[in-house]
Parts: sequence; C-alpha cells; structure tokens
Amino acid sequence: MSRLLAVFAVAILTASPVFVSGDDRGTTSVGDRPKRVEKSNADWAKVLTREQFMVTRMKETEPANSGKYAHYHGKGIFACVCCGTELFDARYKFESGTGWPSFNRPIDKTRIFTEQDFSMPEEVRTEVMCATCDAHLGHVFGDGPPPTGLRFCINSASLKLVKAPAAPDPKVKARTAKGATSPKSKTAAKAKS
Repeated sequence: MSRLLAVFAVAILTASPVFVSGDDRGTTSVGDRPKRVEKSNADWAKVLTREQFMVTRMKETEPANSGKYAHYHGKGIFACVCCGTELFDARYKFESGTGWPSFNRPIDKTRIFTEQDFSMPEEVRTEVMCATCDAHLGHVFGDGPPPTGLRFCINSASLKLVKAPAAPDPKVKARTAKGATSPKSKTAAKAKS
C-alpha cells in the first residue's frame, strides 16, 4: 500500500502545472493557451542574460528599485522575456512603493499560472509564472488597488517592453480630411446613380 502511495505522490508532483484563472485553480481549454515553449536550462542560458536566467529559470528576485521597469510610466505591453507571451498592459501598472513593477491584473488570466511558494519559511507567498514557458515572473499579493485588489509584483528581468502600436500615418489622415473616399464608398455611390 505504501508503494502505491509513493507512486501516486510522484505522479502528482511531476504532473504539468495547473493553469489558473485568477485565484481559481481551474484549467483552461487547450485553445485558450499560447503554444507551449519548452527548453532545457542550458538552452535558456544561451538566449538570456545572466540576470534574466537567474530570475526566470532559477526563481531569484532582483533587488528592489534595480529593474528598468520599476518606475516606468509609459505605454506598452510587457511580454515574457523568455518566450514573448504578452502578459501585462502598462495601463494596469501602478506605483506600489515596493521597488518592483506592479500590476493589478494580467492581460489574460490564462497566460499566467500560480503556485504556492514555500521558499521563505516565515511567509508562504503565491508565485506567478508564465503559462507558456513556466518562467518565474514574481508574486501576487492581495493588497492591490481596486477593482481587483491584487498586486502582481513582477521582476523587471522577467519582462520585455513591447511598444504600443504606432500612431496612424498623418498622410492617410490628411487625405481622408480633404474628402477622399474609400473604394468601398465609391462603389456605393455608383450603385446609387
């Protein structure tokens, strides 16, 4: 009987991570998940800086106020530095006073997953990871601003900023403002006459 329990425990511990939706421990459908990215640590070490590797693959934490996005106030999307999955929107970033980039929600809850982190004996935390490549991103706490009340405290080293879409071409605006018509509206005008 004890051997059966041991086999069962190993099966549970080696199972793939559970994808969470917010604080729920439910799974999402396969169609909702970005395509998985799996590499060995040796392969990750070839494409990441030392700091990025230590944070995302070895679950270290960068020192407070040392990350390039800790006090970033511009627009854009923050993607996983490992696999490029878009995770957080700058519109949901706020100054938490902690020294790490803080967001009150991810872009899509299916792009992250959480697990309990027992690495600090004095405090059990909730670790946040990328659902695409299992990169360690940071932790989530229940002391954030409304409407979610959550604070996703994320390491800058685990993120890369993807700039907001470029502004529309001013020449296109000028043509439209001068009364230029689109091919669709020309077809509609011919049909009326």
